Amino acid sequence: MKILVVDDHEVVRKGLSHILRELDEQVEVLQAGHCSVAYELAHAHPDIDLVLLDYEMPDISGLDALDFFGKKYPELPIVILSGMASQLLMRQAMNKGAAAIIAKAGPSHELLQTLRRVLEGEIVPPKMLTGTLLSDASNADKTSALCRLTPRQEQVLYLLLDGLTTRAISERLHLSEETTKAHISAIIRTFGAKTRLEAILAAGRYGYVKSTRSD
Repeated sequence: MKILVVDDHEVVRKGLSHILRELDEQVEVLQAGHCSVAYELAHAHPDIDLVLLDYEMPDISGLDALDFFGKKYPELPIVILSGMASQLLMRQAMNKGAAAIIAKAGPSHELLQTLRRVLEGEIVPPKMLTGTLLSDASNADKTSALCRLTPRQEQVLYLLLDGLTTRAISERLHLSEETTKAHISAIIRTFGAKTRLEAILAAGRYGYVKSTRSD
């Protein structure tokens, strides 16, 4: 078995290499600190069984790297590693062909369990996305609309879900109230809603849940 780990932090790569040996004593772990190196390794080792790809790489975004692997090696399963839990990120990555998304802070036994399923040919969506529009092809256009939320709009959305007022959101994110109102209006339009409450309810149906994030 041969696995390519793509992460710009050496400590993470070495830690994953140690954990991955629990999948198979004979596993060979290739390491890349940049996507450009990962591409070279993938070309040099056509027998790679799996790629673990960090979402935040220094030379190219994880989504762009996912596109590259998907086009160049369509049969090669790619598992995204992420230090954040944004549902928008998860939805985008799964829609672009990721086999699974794994949180770096998660327990190793869950990582191994997910990787075993992926190696058996399964697609393993994050639990919080199961049953949402991710698997509803008839609503693909609506999912695309959600992808138009900017990172800042998604931050505002999570704070709306937490029940914060416009003023409280402005203070939390260090924005003017006018700017916050503009973000809220954009969110309402994105969900095809007429009011803030309708947008919040629609967000819940799209897989968004309350969060305590403040970043």
